[in-house]
Amino acid sequence: MKGLFITFEGTEGSGKTSVIKKVEAYFRASGLDVLVTREPGGIRIAEKIRDILLDKANIEMDPRTEALLFAASRRQHLVEKILPALARNELVLCDRYVDSSLVYQGIARNIGFDDVYAVNKFAIDDILPDRTIFVDVRPEVGLARVFKTPNREVNRLDLETINFHKKIYQGYLDLIRKYPDRIVRIDGEGTIDEVALLAIRAIEPLVKRGMSK
Repeated sequence: MKGLFITFEGTEGSGKTSVIKKVEAYFRASGLDVLVTREPGGIRIAEKIRDILLDKANIEMDPRTEALLFAASRRQHLVEKILPALARNELVLCDRYVDSSLVYQGIARNIGFDDVYAVNKFAIDDILPDRTIFVDVRPEVGLARVFKTPNREVNRLDLETINFHKKIYQGYLDLIRKYPDRIVRIDGEGTIDEVALLAIRAIEPLVKRGMSK
């Protein structure tokens, strides 16, 4: 097996980034080579696209433009950073991936699941994560975290209506039912240590099966 590809998904303010740091530390201590990255971003070109996507000034952005920019960022990130890391037999922990586009643009933006999936299928060559961790935090709870956390970036998507964020949350629940073998739902409303432990337990069987040194 060449590497292991794990993605983390959740609503705004779900705490994914903090959880990923704990998961990274755990598996590094186990002796694994771990790559942590994020979407949109992770590499120079994709970070520039991220700036455009999340800039609060870009309120006129068309939903399809948004979907295409996310897919373009994802493609470059995949070929430049993720695939080489997997070829080196690393554990890749990625903050968001294709499921975000399916939910945010496909469902919440009303473009349509199938249309957004088609664009992203072209971008990712059918490369899906070995496991996706959905950090389950209710949108009201997540948004409250966003606006009370010091130095936390508040971006264009954070400022959408609560109904938009509720559609995102429901969209993730729909994805879990659609892909039950890939997506694992964990309770994200506990402490960071509690949530990280749930994530580790969801990942560790795959690591032991395919990546033990």
